[in-house]
Amino acid sequence: MVCGAGVAAEQLSVPEVAIAARVDDGFEGQVTFLEKIVNMNSDTMNFAGVHAVGAVFLAELQALGFEARWESMSDQTGRAGHVIATRNSKSGKSGVSILAIGHLDTIHPATSAFTRFSRIEDRATGPGIADMKSGDAVLLYALKALAAEGALNAARITVILTGDEEMPGSGVMISRRSMIEAAKKADVVLSFETGELGVAVTSRRGFAAWTLQVSGQRAHSSQIFSDSVGAGAIFGISRILDRFYEDLRGEPLLTFNPGVLSGGTNVDFDSEASMGKAFGKANVVAQSATTEGELRFIDQKQFDRASTRMKTLAADVLPGTKASLEIRDGYPAMPATAGNQRLLEALSGINQALGGGALRANDPLTRGAGDISFAAPYARAALDGLGAVGGGAHTDEEWLDLKDFRAATKRAAILLYRLSQQNARDMIETAPHIH
Repeated sequence: MVCGAGVAAEQLSVPEVAIAARVDDGFEGQVTFLEKIVNMNSDTMNFAGVHAVGAVFLAELQALGFEARWESMSDQTGRAGHVIATRNSKSGKSGVSILAIGHLDTIHPATSAFTRFSRIEDRATGPGIADMKSGDAVLLYALKALAAEGALNAARITVILTGDEEMPGSGVMISRRSMIEAAKKADVVLSFETGELGVAVTSRRGFAAWTLQVSGQRAHSSQIFSDSVGAGAIFGISRILDRFYEDLRGEPLLTFNPGVLSGGTNVDFDSEASMGKAFGKANVVAQSATTEGELRFIDQKQFDRASTRMKTLAADVLPGTKASLEIRDGYPAMPATAGNQRLLEALSGINQALGGGALRANDPLTRGAGDISFAAPYARAALDGLGAVGGGAHTDEEWLDLKDFRAATKRAAILLYRLSQQNARDMIETAPHIH
């Protein structure tokens, strides 16, 4: 029986001790594997690179007995695609059905100077090492440890590694369709994004993208503020952004951020590249202004409330200006649930049995949106942050704690083992399954 987070006396079973030993035995090989995939550029828009990393995982998963395939997304969403692999129980005595997810892509372009894996003792650096190639490797080598002990035969598990998590293309619900369908058949969803010391992720905020465009009357600057000209586009957009700040700031777990702004006589803005060109002169009233940003929220009610308020504020414009605000669907939120908490308690007990401390639930303000939010609503329980502790994500100083890389793999392997046992429903029994 799995003990809760507060039961420090929990012990590993004999099979679990053997599984942990398998992780130790294979650890240097795991680091070598990580170096290999980190050195393969897989920026979201480098389709060949994403596919190449995917091919490595396809081969590894097939060798473990998974039925694995590549799901191309290039024609549907303008992105590379995903690895999808399934392994059904061969023992007839399985536990719950598991969906395990990660992503293959990174934000580091092939032109970046930050291209190679480097290791100094227990710290490694490299593009995408924390977000999230190490998490993918944690999942793979946890499965390898189970297979080496003959413990994978009881598992019912689907693995999905997306190729566009960092920059989803058009039609994100199309690109996540297979994940959602797999989640509807799963009892538990596990995501292997970067870990945080002493923490597991039971909730994540969602995000939506928004574009605010304001037009004004082009005229000589001497006529600004007149009845015939008005305030101009730059004053107009600044006023709306200021009202967003004053009116919406401070609500718990709600944030919003204008990330780029262009204004002038003429504006040419490329949303795909998040880049704009603007031309204007100090003696000409600005005719156009565009800003793009994001909105982050903890649940659908908060999103609905905030987006409605933003639209109301954007409609109240300065004289001589017009405004349009478009808010686009992005990632849904993953609110905390009783099932998620039960799964956290199970993982915390495992961590203590391995010699670590108790784990607590995360603060959702510290995590970005993630793929798990598409799947979590359909399962009895979900947990994220199962990867190793690292930092510097999305920078040229991205790093990984190799000690925790080993520990995270052990935690994951034993959690997967327990979820594969017949009494596994005790770990998530408080949460109903939603279809």
